[in-house]
Amino acid sequence: MTVIRFSNVPTVPVKNLNGSSPVHPALAGITGILMSAAALPVCLTRPPKLVLHPPPVSKSDIKPVPGFGHCCRKTTKKQARKGKTPEEVVKKYLQKVKSPPEEDCTICMEPLGGPSGYKGPGVGPVSRAESVGRLAQCGHQYHFQCLVAMYNNGNKDGSLQCPTCKTIYGVKTGNQPAGKMEYHVIPHSLPGHPDCKTIRIIYNIPPGIQSIRTQGSPSLPEAFPDTATSQTARKDRVLRLLLVAWDRRLIFSVGTSSTTGESDTVIWNEVHHKTEFGSNLTGHGFPDPGHLDNVLEELRAQGITEDDGLMEK
Repeated sequence: MTVIRFSNVPTVPVKNLNGSSPVHPALAGITGILMSAAALPVCLTRPPKLVLHPPPVSKSDIKPVPGFGHCCRKTTKKQARKGKTPEEVVKKYLQKVKSPPEEDCTICMEPLGGPSGYKGPGVGPVSRAESVGRLAQCGHQYHFQCLVAMYNNGNKDGSLQCPTCKTIYGVKTGNQPAGKMEYHVIPHSLPGHPDCKTIRIIYNIPPGIQSIRTQGSPSLPEAFPDTATSQTARKDRVLRLLLVAWDRRLIFSVGTSSTTGESDTVIWNEVHHKTEFGSNLTGHGFPDPGHLDNVLEELRAQGITEDDGLMEK
């Protein structure tokens, strides 16, 4: 195909000049013919390339993250919690309600003044005085039996999350499988940060019942700009809070992949990471000036706060 370039004419990217996508290569030629027939200038270009990984890095060029006395963190098989019953856990976060309001329980959608609409197993009878409770911090009210049923259907980790406002009571943990998190500095820059090195994080969950399945790699790289002054403080804060999230098994979850449809597999757990190193074609790369603040907000939604980062060493 002949490509004619005109000055001051916007380019039209054609993504399949080499036949590597579902769009047939002939589409490029058809596009050129139609535009030429309409007396429009033709200016076709090859689209930008997706760059997921940095250039190769030797072991001697990989450095520890300043301020961190370690470079990896492992999680092992989760141990079953023993001790408190579901009823005891729920009661810990509730205040008694003498006169329930004239409104529905948003779990079972039955009036709070009446019995719980939950009829399943695992929940015993309660007295009328304990039939409705108010969550101590947010003030939302539910049938006690509904909260116990909700707890039994969750992770049973001793924490409770309000189904209305998502306030977390206790320490929330997830169902992330065992694995290893590595983090270090590499001597390459991210787009938009030409004078900075990069912190790379690699998550590795080995094969088993579930394992990480990505584009040809069992690990997921994630990068932050290693910049100066105020940005450095936020970068350190984010990394420390990600370590807390890893320990609490909240970086990944086990569920159904939204991209492949595969069930019972490892998926991201609503804490967004940047997995494009040298491009930003999918929105998972740099530059993105709001990325660090967005990650901090997503970690807060998982119950991980600045105070948790202070405790992380």
